Amino acid sequence: MVADIMAGIGRAARAAAPLLELAPSGQKNSALRAAAAALRARRHKIQAANDRDMREAASHGAAGAMLDRLKLDDKRIEAMSRGLEDIERLADPIGTVLAEWTRPNGMLIQRRRVPLGVIGIIYESRPNVTADAGALCLKSGNAVILRGGSESVHSNAAIHACLAEGLQVAGLPDACIQLVPTADRAAVGYMLAEMAQHIDVIVPRGGKNLIARVQEEARVPVIGHLEGVCHVYVDRAADLKMAKDIVLNAKMRRTGICGSAETLLVDRGCAQTHLAPLVKMLLDAGCEVRGDEPTARADERVKRAVEQDWYAEYLDAIIAVRVVDGVDAAIAHIGQYGSQHTDCIVTDNTAAAERFLTRVDSAIVLHNASTQFADGGEFGMGAEIGISTDKFHARGPVGVEQLTSYKYLVRGSGQIRA
Repeated sequence: MVADIMAGIGRAARAAAPLLELAPSGQKNSALRAAAAALRARRHKIQAANDRDMREAASHGAAGAMLDRLKLDDKRIEAMSRGLEDIERLADPIGTVLAEWTRPNGMLIQRRRVPLGVIGIIYESRPNVTADAGALCLKSGNAVILRGGSESVHSNAAIHACLAEGLQVAGLPDACIQLVPTADRAAVGYMLAEMAQHIDVIVPRGGKNLIARVQEEARVPVIGHLEGVCHVYVDRAADLKMAKDIVLNAKMRRTGICGSAETLLVDRGCAQTHLAPLVKMLLDAGCEVRGDEPTARADERVKRAVEQDWYAEYLDAIIAVRVVDGVDAAIAHIGQYGSQHTDCIVTDNTAAAERFLTRVDSAIVLHNASTQFADGGEFGMGAEIGISTDKFHARGPVGVEQLTSYKYLVRGSGQIRA
């Protein structure tokens, strides 16, 4: 049964992909505008579907971090609508000439941007991914197969109905954006192992177990999104007020997202003045602090950290805190324990900032700004499917341009090779 469903979805996506590649910008933008309007018009239905998912997830003992990622309210539904409108306003990447040159023999060579084709996206918890991923793939000329988590099945279906309405208004095939209609886990296995003839690339977005499964089983290329073990390093030249503002926001604005800070590193050169205020601030805000010996001495409420804490992606109101001997020690710690996702330095020392920005090998490295800016929307991309920690094809926020490839067009006048 699952095999028949998935094979049908795959065939439909493969047939829709070349039609979407040729679709003019105006037609794609019309679909995005209509979908954004549908999200607003159907917000009460979306909210009711999400309430049902929230109740079921809570009854199954879902953790607070998952419930936060799952939850939709008027503000988040409006943000989805605005995200579609932001994507609509982006320049259409398809057909863009990236470079061109003429060879001595007179041949004109162009490198032109093209879609990837059919993208399979497997994600958990966050139903807004349905809107973001569908819109980004549409704008970039890719057909997409969306497989959301079982915990958000009703929310995903309600959001997908708005995308489908947008396609219909614009006269585009429904198969441009398809949602896998079953929560059966076998559907994921089929996408990974049996659909290479239909799917050109898989993008996973979820927890460590999902990512590991995708990387192990996928028979098509994967744009990876590993865990976000994100760091904030407070340098000896950091302004304390700025450091407090950034650390509190980076950890506590939303603890369940991949850009949330999981480790705070404090330079020993400012520990006497900065460590205790930072730790107290976090504790008073309801954040559990797990620290090394100097951190434990700073406040009796601190729990002693163990080695595993430096590797941890808590996705919760928990942070690991360590005192380090300057910027090079911070860089070394991040190199050993980080996930090459997003890391930040807080300092007024330009040389220290440039050293950190240059030497930390992460997809996103910030100076004097919260790690919670690790988001395609905040980068001006409209939205993103995820933050890629890969180094091939796409790194950092995966937006419209990152969902494309290119091909070479060569125009001659009868040239032959000697």
